[in-house]
Amino acid sequence: MARKLVSFDWAVKRLLRSKVNFAVLEGFLSELLKEDIKIQDVLESESNKDTREQHQTRVDLLVKNSDGTLVIIEVQADRQDDYLHRILYGVSKCVVDNLPQGVSYDQIKKVISVSVVYFNLGSGNDYVYQGTTSFRGLHINDELKLDEDQRLAYGVQTPAGLYPEYYLLKINNFNDIAAMSLKLLILSK
Repeated sequence: MARKLVSFDWAVKRLLRSKVNFAVLEGFLSELLKEDIKIQDVLESESNKDTREQHQTRVDLLVKNSDGTLVIIEVQADRQDDYLHRILYGVSKCVVDNLPQGVSYDQIKKVISVSVVYFNLGSGNDYVYQGTTSFRGLHINDELKLDEDQRLAYGVQTPAGLYPEYYLLKINNFNDIAAMSLKLLILSK
């Protein structure tokens, strides 16, 4: 199928890797994550396999923002039944690949995964989903929070601030208003 317009996946893979176009990517991520994102660098987005049996991970774009958070951006046009497992693997591999041997675990960088999918992923009707990790008590349903020393050391309030975060954008569920505001965001940069 011939495409008449520049597709988002092509833009992510080609245009947004250039430092000149960081403002577009920063605007997109800032709007999605609801915080001011400043991209420090586009990192190598392909992991090497040590053995033939290992999966190779290639993401469309891996960036590091100014606070050291790693953001994986993937665009997936074709249906993949194990896609949720794939993004879990990609995030896990990113965590492991970015912690040098001998460095303490408190140096693990937070990873945010942004998946832009053009197929029906699950049965929800929204167009943007966020997933985080939280710990809830089994008996009184309270949420585990960090103590004061941990909050000061890590700069976050809850374990969710340390763990990977996932954003799923289901493009087929965007309505005209959301699609228009996304276009305006990209065109205004």
